[in-house]
Amino acid sequence: METYGEILLIAMPAFLVLVLLEKWYGWYTENDTVPLNDMLSSLSSGVTNVTKDVLGLSLAIISYGWIVDHVALTHVSASWLTFLIAFIVLDFSGYWVHRINHEYNIFWNNHIIHHSSEEFNLACALRQSISSFVRIFTVFLLPAAFLGVPTEVIAVVGPVHLFAQFWYHTQHIKRMGWLEYIIVTPAHHRVHHAINPIYLDKNYGQIFIFWDKLFGTFQEELANVPAVYGVTTPVRTWNPIKINFMHLWLLVKDAWRASKWEDKFKIWFMPLGWRPADVAEKHPVEKIEDVYNFEKYSPLLSPNLMRWSIFQFLMLVFYVFFLFGNIATIGIPGIFIYGAFVFLTVYAYTELMDKDSKAWIWESLKSIAGLGIILSTGDWFGLNASVPFGSYMLIMILVASPLVVVWFCKTEIQGVQTQKKMVSI
Repeated sequence: METYGEILLIAMPAFLVLVLLEKWYGWYTENDTVPLNDMLSSLSSGVTNVTKDVLGLSLAIISYGWIVDHVALTHVSASWLTFLIAFIVLDFSGYWVHRINHEYNIFWNNHIIHHSSEEFNLACALRQSISSFVRIFTVFLLPAAFLGVPTEVIAVVGPVHLFAQFWYHTQHIKRMGWLEYIIVTPAHHRVHHAINPIYLDKNYGQIFIFWDKLFGTFQEELANVPAVYGVTTPVRTWNPIKINFMHLWLLVKDAWRASKWEDKFKIWFMPLGWRPADVAEKHPVEKIEDVYNFEKYSPLLSPNLMRWSIFQFLMLVFYVFFLFGNIATIGIPGIFIYGAFVFLTVYAYTELMDKDSKAWIWESLKSIAGLGIILSTGDWFGLNASVPFGSYMLIMILVASPLVVVWFCKTEIQGVQTQKKMVSI
């Protein structure tokens, strides 16, 4: 937990710098693929994901280490060859897990967040799930465990394999020659994120593209078919916490509404998008039929509201960096209280970005929670030791922020809604 937090203290600034460089490059070349609101939503999703992982908010039914220690048929040393084989095995496993996430209703909820952006950029690579609280051991890693590949090898290869999937989420790198035949490139992954019929459910590879060619899921990027990004059932929100549980909530409602008991159970394991016929007829959901003719989700935010959202994100970054750098000092249960505050922060300001008239309620709850922590302990988890009067500065921000959000709700959100009602009348 603490070690992973220290790694992220280095990785997170690196990812943020690269995202900002892509934003600058797009502005410089007059081909900006990173809208600010989309970028903030993606970065916020990344923060919730790493916070969940650092706090260890998941359960392992059977751990890799347990199998190596108790069931392995033999044991191998941690040589360079072991690391290479482990990397390839992990990528093979990743291909199938990725494919299963796309093909079955129950597993899509763990992956929808990654495809929810209607843009394609480095920031959207950080849209990772917080909804997979129970991680059943991936069966495709069993051979490595039975052969006794050391746990520390997987512990090193795992993060390297994950971080190596970041770079190809971009529209600025075109085709890459002979590398197109070996590794996943931006061209391959643009196809994977596209909702064009010819591109759907293709290119599941994470590092190596030959798995797709071997198992029949490869599709080349076509010059005459520009990729359109997102999901065919659009999420229509910047709130990453809502997106994480959106598909699960739809499945729960559909199972409840289904008239046949068979459908109530079958829906979870049917191909992605399957719904009971009676439910689909009575409760239709929005679906993009023409990928070249639909309106992207982008509520118009005033410059002031955008600046406020950026400020809120910067405060979020401060909260998270302080948490990751002081996990051992904060201890349990403090880190879980802190984590809940981080999630509430993300929920509150992304609701405002959605221009929800109730955003002030969430902001008020966040401020009440933060003030309660400071007033009950006399400090913000030891902040005053690092930043003199740091807790007092936080108190001022927490007191002021609900007032600012109330002002935005009155002037921008309710005003727009009133105008819409007048137009409809």
